[in-house]
Amino acid sequence: MNAVLQWMRTPFAKAAEADQAMYDKPLLIAITLLLAFGILMVTSSSLPFALERTGNGFSLVYRHLFYLGLALVASAVVLSRPSDSWQQWAMHMLVACLVLLVLVLLLGREVNGAKRWLGFGGFTVQVSELAKLFVIIYLADYLQRRNDLLRTRFEGFIRPLMVIGFATFLLLLEPDYGASVVIVATCLTMMFLAGAKLWQFIALCLVAVAMLAIVALSASYRLQRLKTFLDPWADPFGSGYQLTQSLIAFGRGEWFGQGLGNSLQKLAYLPEAHTDFVFAVVAEEFGLFGVVLVLALFAFLVLRILQISQAALKAEMPFQSYACAGVATWMALQAMINVGVASGALPTKGLTLPFISYGGNAIIINLVAMAFVVRVDFERRLRSAPPKRQEVEA
Repeated sequence: MNAVLQWMRTPFAKAAEADQAMYDKPLLIAITLLLAFGILMVTSSSLPFALERTGNGFSLVYRHLFYLGLALVASAVVLSRPSDSWQQWAMHMLVACLVLLVLVLLLGREVNGAKRWLGFGGFTVQVSELAKLFVIIYLADYLQRRNDLLRTRFEGFIRPLMVIGFATFLLLLEPDYGASVVIVATCLTMMFLAGAKLWQFIALCLVAVAMLAIVALSASYRLQRLKTFLDPWADPFGSGYQLTQSLIAFGRGEWFGQGLGNSLQKLAYLPEAHTDFVFAVVAEEFGLFGVVLVLALFAFLVLRILQISQAALKAEMPFQSYACAGVATWMALQAMINVGVASGALPTKGLTLPFISYGGNAIIINLVAMAFVVRVDFERRLRSAPPKRQEVEA
């Protein structure tokens, strides 16, 4: 065990000897604050639900902390390995992603009419969470290897979209419309940043929006969600129940909230209060002040990752740059959609709030993605360090 810990610590210990500022401390602080606030909100929002289901009000908190511990171990492994190793496994990750998406349709556990989870003993894997990261890594590798083809020929633009389209199709069969929207929008953004022609980008955006609109209108339950979104008060005790309860939570929060633990909506009124609608509990207990603070943390996190992406590109690390841009877009989109759904600005989607909502798979994958970004920034700083510091090996 000591040998393993030493192997994981070595590159960062060497860097610390050369320079105490080899890490992006503001980014780490933002991640830590979001995780700490997440533990606080999971404790507050899950207590009534856990008490009713298990008889122990802190059972979900213990599970959340357990998954957070697994996430930190996985992050430590990612931090110890060169970011180039991700590129070497990019195609394998894509194949694994597609195989898992097929398996979840054949063998997955069905919950509320959706097959999104594969069971392994006492654990479950939500494949859509893995798909978000694996597709980003695959596309970043493609954009680095085929950048000239992307910029000069339409074939270079279409080829990765066929693969991404197939993965999205499998997600829609689960169905997981929210993850599909996030993946498609993230990939389009990455391709635009990598140099895709503007007319191609605009045309594909229009096609993607049209296809997603057709999918949204093709299922009766999705159509009902759109109608409910437009007027949730038309059926406040039926189809509009979840959204109206969320809006009540926002209204009760006012400027500074009701205080930590004083939410009434989490007391069996608001469904999914500790997962998809945790932001409504944030609004009720901390008010507009808490809402603005959380949004500011997410905005800072995303901007910081984009700065790391830009710095990596200048340091001639294109794969790492594109992957970081994808992670930033992913985090921004998922946070915006979750907040939009909870506040009634967007139709209901099954997406958690990164780092804050209760959940095992999501928090592990989110922290692994953050560890990758921190590792990229670490390597970029080593490359740009003065000659004396360049002797330190990554």
